[in-house]
Amino acid sequence: MKKVLLLIVAGLMVFSLAGCGSTAPVEEPVTEAPQISGTLEEIIENIYGGTELELPQTMITELNEENEAYFLGNNDVSYIKGIASEPMMSSVAHSVVLLRVAENADIESIETSIKENVDPRKWICVGVEDDQVIVDHVGDIVVLIMSHDADTLHESFLALAE
Repeated sequence: MKKVLLLIVAGLMVFSLAGCGSTAPVEEPVTEAPQISGTLEEIIENIYGGTELELPQTMITELNEENEAYFLGNNDVSYIKGIASEPMMSSVAHSVVLLRVAENADIESIETSIKENVDPRKWICVGVEDDQVIVDHVGDIVVLIMSHDADTLHESFLALAE
């Protein structure tokens, strides 16, 4: 009887030790933040090419200290390179600006600065409503869209993310 009781207690101890074993945590797959590849000029072309919009003929302008207040609303935005695409001559309010920012840039403050300072009525006779001004980013690319077709252009921009 003592042997049977001893075997039962030994069996319980084995099962209790097995229950205390640790399991390795399941590792979550590492997913990288979406990025958009290519030069800023290529990205602008891809944004336009991803829509079926009939837009006016645009001209690409590189941002610099002299024109960044016109395109971004102020001179306080930090970026590595920036370009703007606007009509050469048109009565249509349309502007797409791309900025490549530093890896460790405070993108939220950049977006806020642009959104609070940009002038949606900067053109002489035309403008866009506040809801037609979109400031967003994918990876290190910040986009400012001011257009009557802002939502369509924004969707095309987001579709470029890899």
